[in-house]
Amino acid sequence: MRLVFLGFRIQNVSKQREVFPARFLVQVEVLPGVSMSSTTQKHRDFVSEPMGEKPVTVLSGIGETLGEKLRQQGFDKAYVVLGQFLLLKKDCEMFSEWLKDASGANSRQASVCTQCLKEWCDAFL
Repeated sequence: MRLVFLGFRIQNVSKQREVFPARFLVQVEVLPGVSMSSTTQKHRDFVSEPMGEKPVTVLSGIGETLGEKLRQQGFDKAYVVLGQFLLLKKDCEMFSEWLKDASGANSRQASVCTQCLKEWCDAFL
């Protein structure tokens, strides 16, 4: 059995039907030439729950190095970075540029963090 769904090919590889039913044993491969947009587990975790007192490094795209640079400037908590995003009126381009200047983030890191905050705001504000 082969199915193609959203850029993936799913193939039944069950040979041990006595151990697991066939519906549980599948092989997934990404089809060539298909671009998939995805988010990291870190992103999904952040967007799925209230922010609370979480450190800045829980933001998608912000690791220890960028987190330390932001902490040195007073942006030690995720909600403080969110405050900057809100001060910039949720303007993604302006926030990305600010983040690059403030932390030395590259374009991808800034974009990922911006998207993370935008989705959090859409879910909780």
